[in-house]
Amino acid sequence: MPRLFLAVWPPEDTVSELMALRRKDQRGVRFVAPERWHVTLRFFGELAEPVAEDLDSELEAATSHFKPFEVKLKGAGSFGGVEPHALWIGAAENASLTQLAAACEKAARRVKLKPEPHKFTPHVTLAYLNGATLDRVQRFEQEMALFEAPPFRVESFGLYSSVTRKSAPSLYRLEAEYPLLG
Repeated sequence: MPRLFLAVWPPEDTVSELMALRRKDQRGVRFVAPERWHVTLRFFGELAEPVAEDLDSELEAATSHFKPFEVKLKGAGSFGGVEPHALWIGAAENASLTQLAAACEKAARRVKLKPEPHKFTPHVTLAYLNGATLDRVQRFEQEMALFEAPPFRVESFGLYSSVTRKSAPSLYRLEAEYPLLG
């Protein structure tokens, strides 16, 4: 059974901005393929089909009043603390994006899904780390602290399935799209 998540995909010009951040020196760094870069609104994991269908209905109802808005990718960070495992580019503080994520969380709660255990930190995962030193990661964060891409317009978001594969990246497939028509 595939895992499900909600996400916003940046447009190609924003992806091009991010591609410029990739480094030649990749010891311990595995860059995510650019076509997989997205901002996750909520990860659900594996859901039974009836629950996924109920979730779809709740998401439509919970987000139908949202209008399109702009998002700006800005700054950098890592997950994992003293043992970092991922590098990311953040999204500038954005009330509309935060409210959309909160509405998605409420929809999930209405279909009896467990609450998201992590605070919403909008970001694009740029790379995964395996043995990268903390000082190298901190250097990346310092170098990218002033990174800022032009804003992009969010007119919809999607429910995606992710199928894991051995020795290959997961496959993502759009299952449902939710336009922001407000």
